[in-house]
Amino acid sequence: MPALSLADRFGDLLNLTTSERSALADLTDRERPLRRGATLVRQNDRSTDAFALKSGMMMGYVLLGDGSRQILRFLFPGDLLSTQAMAYGKAQQTFVAIADSVVAPVDRAQMAGVLLRHPRLALALTALEQAEQAALAERLSAIAKTSARARVAAVLLDIRERMRRGDPAIVDSFIPGLTQEEIGDAIGLTAVHVNRMLRQLENQRLIARTAGRVTVLDEEGLRRATEQSDRRAAIDLSWLPETRAG
Repeated sequence: MPALSLADRFGDLLNLTTSERSALADLTDRERPLRRGATLVRQNDRSTDAFALKSGMMMGYVLLGDGSRQILRFLFPGDLLSTQAMAYGKAQQTFVAIADSVVAPVDRAQMAGVLLRHPRLALALTALEQAEQAALAERLSAIAKTSARARVAAVLLDIRERMRRGDPAIVDSFIPGLTQEEIGDAIGLTAVHVNRMLRQLENQRLIARTAGRVTVLDEEGLRRATEQSDRRAAIDLSWLPETRAG
């Protein structure tokens, strides 16, 4: 998956000035590579750093009382992860690399300095965090109120849209890079049930699958099936004032 910087992610929301873009670049100038399957931080580990994902793909999950896991987020280049550790001093989720990845540790004191100097970035960060919370709340509530078919369709569209932001060449066909177990752990289904729903979407000619690649055959039909909206695409920061270039 192509690399995408934190400045690129903020740039989706704001017309960044040169100084704002430079500040975000300085904030993420350190790099830490992770091999596929590697754990970045574990739930309840002491940690004060957030991380910006520069390339690859990761997931964040919590362990439940019965030993199972609930995947809360799939993360893509440009995303911030483990931000709650900056408030609590320990990781609230376990973060694992789904693909070979590169992250940038973000020191909380340095981030505070950047946000104090560039208040528009603080507002953009708040908006991104609120969008993630809204998307999470909608996905978790869907476990109780929507069909298994709708949940699987929603995950497929969400993954494709987020991959497309980093790679505009992606149109209808993409490789999710997720196992059926990982999809199931995100939406409250077993791997067997996920497989059954994927086959149902294929039989309805909404998608096609070949060697791990998913092709959307009927965009409108698949969106109707999801019964959800794209919370991240709906962020509106047009009310923020522009700043002088520099």
